[in-house]
Amino acid sequence: MSRTLNAQTHAWLKVFAVSARHLSFTRAAEELHVTTGAVSQQIKQLEERLGFKLFRRLPRRLELTDEGRRLAGVVDDAYQAVGLEVHRLRSGLMSGILRLRAVPSFLAKWLMPRLPRLQARFPDIELHIAAEDSSLSLRDGDFDLAIDLNDGHYPGLAITPLMDEMIFPVCAPALMRGRPPLSRPDDLAYYPLLHDITAWRGSHDYAEWEHYLKAIEAGHVNVRRGYTFNRNQLTMEAAIDGMGVAIARRTLITNELKTGQLVAPFAQRVATDKRYGIVHAPGALDDRRIRAVHDWLVEEAGRQSV
Repeated sequence: MSRTLNAQTHAWLKVFAVSARHLSFTRAAEELHVTTGAVSQQIKQLEERLGFKLFRRLPRRLELTDEGRRLAGVVDDAYQAVGLEVHRLRSGLMSGILRLRAVPSFLAKWLMPRLPRLQARFPDIELHIAAEDSSLSLRDGDFDLAIDLNDGHYPGLAITPLMDEMIFPVCAPALMRGRPPLSRPDDLAYYPLLHDITAWRGSHDYAEWEHYLKAIEAGHVNVRRGYTFNRNQLTMEAAIDGMGVAIARRTLITNELKTGQLVAPFAQRVATDKRYGIVHAPGALDDRRIRAVHDWLVEEAGRQSV
């Protein structure tokens, strides 16, 4: 027999490798999506080609011959090596540095817990992550992808909508002890308030509270008082510590509500005219590496509970 194996012999060897792993022509046929008879026939042809038996056909089971056992080890190692090399070649197309910029609160509360999944899927992509407020311009182009919270208007840039945002008041359960219950907006007069002054680009210090109360037709309630913070995460930490009532974003507050650290005293949730989006330069998604991370972000956003 020639030392050069033709394409047909390679196909038979693949069938042999699967059959040797299962020690069953039936299970090999199921994996290969062919009939048991086809597997048996190809093994017979391979044995004739090689000049020795690979299996002992025993009642209700198969057993490798000595020759079959030796060949199975070699073939299995070879296929594993081929699979590993194919993975490396494919990963090579998805390797290198990717600059990702995100709103700090979104980065800390939504993206960071999900990054291990991204790393597992694309281990050769190295993310260089920067936390930047929405108030900073995206025109400088010092990113490959940017996750921003705004109205979706980015002249000269492309945007993929990611998630809409809803807002509503939250507070620590202990805050309501010894005070009138928070059953209606007017009861806020008995509570200290907390504000995120960087809610979105161009927002003023009390914008979130005023937007919420206007939407639920309680715009007469005075909210221009209390503590202000320049990060949503700081505002939420202050609320958890019982310092006051804050405006939460649905996307960023899931765990705190589930664990009972915070409660939502009012049932109404209000949509804002801002949304999270993935901003990028026109044509950036032609890069397979950037496209891969972009599509992963969209996929993860699709899992977000409503």
